[in-house]
Amino acid sequence: MKTRPILFLFFLFLTGIFSACNDDDNALDETITPVSNLISPVNNAFVRLDPPSNAAVTFEWGQARAADGTVVLYELVFDKEGGDFSKPVYSIASGTNGLDNRLVLSHGDLNRIADIAGIKSQQQGKLIWTVNASKGLNVQKGTETRMMTLERPAGFSTLPPTLYLTGSGTEAGANVSQAIQFKSISAGVFELYTRLSTGDVKLIDQTGGTPTTYAIDGNKLVEGTQGTSPTTTPKVYRIRLDFNNAAATLTEIESVGLWFAPQSKVLVAIPYVGKGVWKVENTPIEFFQESWGRDERYKFRFTEKNAAGATTQQFYGSTNSDNQRATASTPAAYYYLVPVTAASYDYTYKFQTEADKKNVDVTVRMQPDGPYTHQITVR
Repeated sequence: MKTRPILFLFFLFLTGIFSACNDDDNALDETITPVSNLISPVNNAFVRLDPPSNAAVTFEWGQARAADGTVVLYELVFDKEGGDFSKPVYSIASGTNGLDNRLVLSHGDLNRIADIAGIKSQQQGKLIWTVNASKGLNVQKGTETRMMTLERPAGFSTLPPTLYLTGSGTEAGANVSQAIQFKSISAGVFELYTRLSTGDVKLIDQTGGTPTTYAIDGNKLVEGTQGTSPTTTPKVYRIRLDFNNAAATLTEIESVGLWFAPQSKVLVAIPYVGKGVWKVENTPIEFFQESWGRDERYKFRFTEKNAAGATTQQFYGSTNSDNQRATASTPAAYYYLVPVTAASYDYTYKFQTEADKKNVDVTVRMQPDGPYTHQITVR
């Protein structure tokens, strides 16, 4: 009577063994065919890279096959001309986490890959590419390889998210922890109002760790070197840097003046006091008497000199074409400074009533930590 349960248990044991063996046989079948047909881009394709345009290149290939009919994953790989992909310079899974037999790479992506491969900016270089197919631990290199020539633009493949100014020729000195941060205008574009003097001038992307170093070389940006100041005497500059095209523009700010619209003249020059700030204290203000009342409109005139020595004037004023008189409750945005036209009355501010026939302090702040702005303090 007891033999039946024993036989039944033995039968279940054998069934489990055979089932496990079948599962192992299925799991071990990772046989796949390699990718043998590259579709696009064509062999020896030439691409003149233009990252700001958002242009892209589509890489496409024929499918690989798995013996068990399951999915195959794909990886696009790049190597230098003459390489064998044993140590590719770059690899990336295809679309949908490796499931698609195509991948779209932007010109920005290709510019970074070219940089990794050692192709310098404004130069051409050749890369080879193929596609690896994989299932589990089985990786099959593609049987076809294609070549492409990439022409890199001026500029940097990787744009720094932040930028700082340091060196003995700067206001901050050579202590990196005191470096002055640039204002970020857009991706890869930075601006800073600061004073430079004789000495070293260096750009870094961070103040800790191991920063990437840049320098200004005339009207260009270069990486990995330390530049010198463009002046031997202290001068105030607006520094505009564009890493997208490796461009540097240094404009000397010769003077900043308080422009009084009703008289179309500068009432007082505002001296530079440091770190992007101009300030004049205890200067008298008297509104101009018109037939209709007292006129109190003002803005600011910057006198600038470019690298060629040509002098121009740029006005900074309100975001509004017309304004009411300022009061104690006027919002901060009222005082923001933006480039405006030279027309005397357009985009002007209005002194608060209490400033008439009084002395005031005038502060202009062209600093990187917020909107450019100004302040009027009635004494």
